[in-house]
Amino acid sequence: MILVTGGAGYIGSHTVKELLAHGYEVVVLDDLSSGHRELVLTEHFVQGDICDPAAVARVFRTYPITAVLHFAALTSVPESVADPARYYAVNLVGTWNVLEAMRAHGVKLFVFSSSAAVYGDPQRLPIPEDHPTQPKSPYGRTKRMVEEMLADYARAYGFRYVSLRYFNAAGSDPEGAIGEWHEPERHLIPLVLEVALGRRPYLEIFGTDYATPDGTGVRDYVHVTDLARAHVRALQHLEAGGESRVYNLGIGRGYSVREVVEVCRRVTGRAIPVREGPRRPGDPAVLVADPSRAMRELRWQPQFTDLTPMVETAWRWMQRRFGGKPAG
Repeated sequence: MILVTGGAGYIGSHTVKELLAHGYEVVVLDDLSSGHRELVLTEHFVQGDICDPAAVARVFRTYPITAVLHFAALTSVPESVADPARYYAVNLVGTWNVLEAMRAHGVKLFVFSSSAAVYGDPQRLPIPEDHPTQPKSPYGRTKRMVEEMLADYARAYGFRYVSLRYFNAAGSDPEGAIGEWHEPERHLIPLVLEVALGRRPYLEIFGTDYATPDGTGVRDYVHVTDLARAHVRALQHLEAGGESRVYNLGIGRGYSVREVVEVCRRVTGRAIPVREGPRRPGDPAVLVADPSRAMRELRWQPQFTDLTPMVETAWRWMQRRFGGKPAG
């Protein structure tokens, strides 16, 4: 049985769906602080906090776990700057609790939800896995520290792991069963679509003077279902005896904020007002992945390689979730 921590969240819930489709038995551990019970598609669900060692240990005593896919974490860069103590407690100590429960029960396969935030400002593009890691936020530092902890556990205790460094997750389940659901919402595409739905008066663009073709930041968007498939590939790699590895997950090309807005306008057929504001501290101008290692070694091939179908899946989910109705 596979344990998915944070399996009620955005990427975790999509990965649970993909695991079930591949015939795995799955148990989800989630405290529902940011996830949603409705997104959990497995019958095996435990509400619990990774910061509670006793709760984590109970899951391992109750279920015959053979591997862990670890998504449970705090994920907001600005929030991590404002409250780093909370991020170190959850992202580091919580992960350590999971690893110690694994060690106590002889479980040695671990797939980690990491982030492109470990890189900081890119020194070259597209960014390969051997790029220097110089994270600019406590959030990014917690991801890098967990990767270092995993390497130590691998050397000392025989763990094997895959660390997946996502770029920008986007879209929702094409079948419409689950989707992106954050409260509050921080991701660009759903924020734009909330404007299209009339739930927000406008989108604020942070920074229009970057050294990019249209002055706005450029990001590499990867569909959440493709991320879920990569996790299954990573698990299969470890189950087959594969060595510990780090992989970037992106499509290898970027879209600017203005391009995202234009795609959303085309998909929705609605006006999307914008306002221009100053840059946010710490935002790089361009973040684009070199995903060739994952494509080569995991035989992972993104099915969504253009932004338009990503936005279309997100738009279908948003309409379903909100019923096409504005707030209020």
